[in-house]
Amino acid sequence: MSEENYLDDELLINARRPEGELGVELLNHMNENHEGLARWSVSHLDISKEDVILDIGCGGGVNVSRFLKMSENRVIGLDYSEVAVEESIKLNKSAIEGGRCEIIQGSVSDLPFEDSTFDIATAFETVYFWPDFVNDLKEVRRVLKDGGIIFIANEALPKEDDSRQEHIIELLDMNIYSEFELRESLSHAGFNGVKTFVKESKDSFTDEHADWICLMAFK
Repeated sequence: MSEENYLDDELLINARRPEGELGVELLNHMNENHEGLARWSVSHLDISKEDVILDIGCGGGVNVSRFLKMSENRVIGLDYSEVAVEESIKLNKSAIEGGRCEIIQGSVSDLPFEDSTFDIATAFETVYFWPDFVNDLKEVRRVLKDGGIIFIANEALPKEDDSRQEHIIELLDMNIYSEFELRESLSHAGFNGVKTFVKESKDSFTDEHADWICLMAFK
């Protein structure tokens, strides 16, 4: 492996849990390069000004900021990376000081919220790393209000005989789920009315063909 690829991997490893200066660098990269995915996917999500929103795996906080502009209610960001929490707080400082936003360090497997707290829970480019996918989805369902929405947006679907994707999966110990697997997992977690949207695009890390996917389902 060349030095250039080594450095790429050194940066990419922070996708799982950003740490240190490289973690900040990766978060900045994600804020910029996942903007297309975020705009496209959110265009399918109907957000009202009264919605209370939880962004799980909030990363650098760009989507928290986006939702603050779309809702007049509270928006909470959660990430298990200390660096991500710090960067998200910096980006959303004024909303936090105004009492409309809170950024919390925590895990999707044990959400620090009461039952039926949120109207919408979102997960951008993060379910790849959830430790127990179906049970974690059940935990998200617990904190949603009746009729609440879970919203998932991923920049990758499984590709056969793709050495680069296989390398990233091994490097990050991640799971890239097919549309069928995502729908089945949501169903097993107790969600219903699953809606799916897929778009051909490019992977933000490799600039190669990728399929964007977003799903929403209801409690």
